[in-house]
Amino acid sequence: MPFHKISPDDLAYFKTILDARYVLTDEEQLTRCASDQTEDLHYMPEVALQPGTTAEVSDIMRYCNEHSIPVTPRGAGTGLSGGALPVYGGVALDMKRFNKILHVDKRNFQVTTEPGVITQELQEHLKTEGLFYPPDPASKGSCFIGGNVSENSGGPRAVKYGVVKDYVLNLEIVLPNGEVIWTGANVLKNATGYNLTQLLVGSEGTLGVITKIVLRLIPAVKHDLLMLAPFRSAAEACAAVNAIFLAGYTPSALEFMERDALEWSMRYTQSTGISLPDDIAAHLLIEVDGNHMDELYRDAEAIAAVVQKFDIGEILFADSHEQKQMLWTLRRKVGEAVKSNSVYKEEDTVVPRAELPELLQIIKRLGAEYGFKSVCYGHAGDGNLHVNIVKGDMSDHDWNVKLTEGIRKLFAEVVRMGGTISGEHGIGLVQRDYMDIAFNEVQMQLMRQIKQVFDPKGILNPGKILTNT
Repeated sequence: MPFHKISPDDLAYFKTILDARYVLTDEEQLTRCASDQTEDLHYMPEVALQPGTTAEVSDIMRYCNEHSIPVTPRGAGTGLSGGALPVYGGVALDMKRFNKILHVDKRNFQVTTEPGVITQELQEHLKTEGLFYPPDPASKGSCFIGGNVSENSGGPRAVKYGVVKDYVLNLEIVLPNGEVIWTGANVLKNATGYNLTQLLVGSEGTLGVITKIVLRLIPAVKHDLLMLAPFRSAAEACAAVNAIFLAGYTPSALEFMERDALEWSMRYTQSTGISLPDDIAAHLLIEVDGNHMDELYRDAEAIAAVVQKFDIGEILFADSHEQKQMLWTLRRKVGEAVKSNSVYKEEDTVVPRAELPELLQIIKRLGAEYGFKSVCYGHAGDGNLHVNIVKGDMSDHDWNVKLTEGIRKLFAEVVRMGGTISGEHGIGLVQRDYMDIAFNEVQMQLMRQIKQVFDPKGILNPGKILTNT
């Protein structure tokens, strides 16, 4: 693409918009913005800019659009699809200074926040007001709410409460040409024109830069119960997921972990809080929540009775806050644990829930065919299985060439089963070459045209989602 390299004159202009300390060119800061949590990828920007107001973002975007300078928005850098990587250099637009919760509207169960607020801090602040924002990705302790909106993140509690898109009412965004618009209205129902808000949710920073977010909230939940069910067959653990729903129960979380996933996480966190017998192949982490403990006990006992129809070990019922925290830490740290063992690729497959046993079988068959080891875990209640493919002893050629064929076969099988190639991590850089599996040319052309309308010069997060942008 005919992008303009940043010159001393460009840097001088950026320093008229921002205080010089927010125009970063030192190697340490550029290196920080060169990667996220995606594999071992690294792309250096030419400058990192840290705006603190919508007006500053507008000025930056207008200038970069006029001068054909690529701009890559960046949140906390916790993404897993390469969405924040500045693959064409240019500007890394670091949104860390947009870190204020602007207004909590208790009367209308809404919050207006800037995108650089850490998700867990937002949730904890709302909890003090008796309010609940449910989506909770594994990285909630470090990820930004703006990144969650850009990726349409989910997390364990999506099975009961839905994903980010179900809570976004309105967005203030800066378009690539610098214009500032609101995408919707702060109301629960809106049938007025095209839904620009939902178009921006999950657009991965390719259509506009989010500067304010209005979220709907629900009343805080008072209680929860958590259990860990061990299975001697991973396929049976997957089958038990749908059995729970068919029995009439909707847990607030229903997570699947293969043996290796839990074992590696225990080693990574140095946890000795649970036993892991040799004959156990997988676990389900099951949570129920609500406001009445007697109802939760009844539901937990009934769910336990469902899973006991399968070949299981002894169910662990978390009997303290500390034990609950320990179990959730083990689940949330799986990705980090896998990454600490080896270079890896994480595929974010999602299928109709009842197809999970077949999906797991296909993953293991393809692993044997293409010579890769996989560690599987994820949001089983949603049919969303994270497939961590570990490089281990694979040669560089097999890792970079042969494995691509295996991943294409996996995605083709996922689509055949009625699923798709990303449930919550997004397409970004690393999955864009597989988009043809999920969409035909008519669909792809519509997406390219949408991108063209918002960003005619293609300066905003170029190289993501679509191969020719």
